Amino acid sequence: MFKKKKVSVTEDQNKMAEENNIQPENIQEEVEQVNEARQSEFEESTEEISEVDKLKAEVAGLNDKYVRLYAEFDNFKRRTTKERIELLQTAGKDVIVSMLSVLDDFERAAKAMESATEVKPVKEGIELVHHKLKSLLNQKGLKEMESKGKPFDPEIHEAITNIPAPTDNLKGKVVEEVEKGYFLNDKVIRFAKVVVGA
Repeated sequence: MFKKKKVSVTEDQNKMAEENNIQPENIQEEVEQVNEARQSEFEESTEEISEVDKLKAEVAGLNDKYVRLYAEFDNFKRRTTKERIELLQTAGKDVIVSMLSVLDDFERAAKAMESATEVKPVKEGIELVHHKLKSLLNQKGLKEMESKGKPFDPEIHEAITNIPAPTDNLKGKVVEEVEKGYFLNDKVIRFAKVVVGA
């Protein structure tokens, strides 16, 4: 920082002191006070500069942190979008793979029907393939709705028409099921189309 210089009192300074009504013995004190004031001004200005440098460094650090965080978030967004697209493209893959065996059974049944002379074995084969398909879909979470004879529920049923109820206990209930409804893991994926007794 500043090195203090010893200022000697010269004759010129003595003359100036006399003109300004300052006693010669006080000149040395006045000079030291001026030097001290200059020293403190210099220290304050260097403190201000160092504070500015600190703040600049802090802003640069925060800016760098922000840029890195933004880049990381952008990468995360891209990665999740890519994963979502891949998931949608292959969502039904395991169901389709498991149904390939049912497709093979249908092809075998079609070949057997070409040379079949009796209907009973072909019918049994078709029933076996149908049962296999239903059990496979049940394993994947598919459940049939039981609608016939149950009270009409607009949350799961779609009324096609109303007919006069054959008996009094079927009023407001499902008389006939035109198309089955299905649940997939307890969520309706197809509403049952029904005829309601009025």
